[in-house]
Amino acid sequence: MENKYIHFSEKRMYIFSELVKRYWNGNLNSIADLDALADDIKEKYSFTQKEMPFIKNHIRMAMGQNPKGDEAFKDELDRVKNFKTIEKPIVNKLEGPCEYCESPGCQCVSLGKYETEAYSRSDLPEIKSDECMECGYCTVKCDLGGVADKIEFLPIIDLLKDEKTSVYAVAAPAIVGQFGENVSMGKLRTALKMMGFEDLIEVSLFADILTIKEAFEFNHMVKNEMDFLLTSCCCPIWFNMIKKNYPDIYTHLSPSVSPMIASGRILKKLYQDAKVVFIAPCIAKKAEAMEQGLKGAVDYVLNFRELKEIFGVLEIDLEALQGYEKDQASLGGRLYARMGGVSFSVKTVVNRLEPKRVIKLKAKKVSGIKACRALLESIRAHEKMDSNFIEGMGCEGGCIGGPKTNIDKVKAISAVNEFGEDSLILTPFDNLNVMKILKQLGLNSIEEITHNEALEKILSR
Repeated sequence: MENKYIHFSEKRMYIFSELVKRYWNGNLNSIADLDALADDIKEKYSFTQKEMPFIKNHIRMAMGQNPKGDEAFKDELDRVKNFKTIEKPIVNKLEGPCEYCESPGCQCVSLGKYETEAYSRSDLPEIKSDECMECGYCTVKCDLGGVADKIEFLPIIDLLKDEKTSVYAVAAPAIVGQFGENVSMGKLRTALKMMGFEDLIEVSLFADILTIKEAFEFNHMVKNEMDFLLTSCCCPIWFNMIKKNYPDIYTHLSPSVSPMIASGRILKKLYQDAKVVFIAPCIAKKAEAMEQGLKGAVDYVLNFRELKEIFGVLEIDLEALQGYEKDQASLGGRLYARMGGVSFSVKTVVNRLEPKRVIKLKAKKVSGIKACRALLESIRAHEKMDSNFIEGMGCEGGCIGGPKTNIDKVKAISAVNEFGEDSLILTPFDNLNVMKILKQLGLNSIEEITHNEALEKILSR
């Protein structure tokens, strides 16, 4: 007999697409409507009545809510209407699939390479929240739907349909090429504006601002051959790994927030009562948006895979659209999408700030959990380093290797490099958009970025 749980990730996207279709069109208004959806899914995939709690919990997860054992639907739609924020945990375990797992031994043990030893399987999957790096790879590796991340789109629909609310989409630079070779950033902007977003903004613009900040930090902190700076930009997996497991070298970590958090804080400073939705290649950004001290900057996070499904449901033909193109970010800011991009960008600014600097920026960049951990262990062991700027990214290849991307890394790197080279802005230091934003925040020069108290609060953890 066919294992109905196999390839459940595809079935989960069908559940999500049906939710979006019905909610967008006003056909999801009651418990009876939710029950009808669950029945339709049960019939489509030949699940039994005994398996209905599993289906209903995946519907809840696709609505951005926690699973509830075998409970009937109750207040799920009311909660969508009254959502202020998605609650942790982002990744949840679900009962049912483990007993159908046909892997020799325990497949879940192999997930440890992504999540330390945070994931194990007995009768139920177990996620040890104190050890989890929140990378989300377990949701991709478990093909049976035993673990899943919350999808945050349903409450966004209400915001998009509210004419009094301005909703800004901010996209990670890895988005380039993810929706087809002929789909430009401008076409994505047009599509999102058609959906009701005020605008699509490159998070690379805010990466440019943080690049300048980290360049100043490098010049301040690295004074001799023994000094080094760990970048905190971009990757929450890298940041969490250092914070949780390497407190002895945490002091070498830049205090800067990620470009995602900076984008939300700055946009909400410039546009009162605006809502911000971040579009990411990963699940880790959903967790980062919920972190204590960072919460509130970004309201919701969607990933590329979810957005692809949304465009399909709404029948938006991306290639046929007229692109609304803007040059918002520099080459350096756009290269944040791949390993080495942060180092490259910061170095261009360091060289501009102090062209005759005696201690030059020498970067060490790694990607993937194992490589990041190995590098941090070598630093802890005081092994000799020939570098003073350390960049780590949790996904192999950088953000372009995230678990929720639509294309492979080779195509993604090519698309990102080409998009970066197409920018008319060579370095963050040359980005007039940066200076425009700084002036709106009350600064008169780039140098003030390091000692303006209000801006420091926005750009720091």
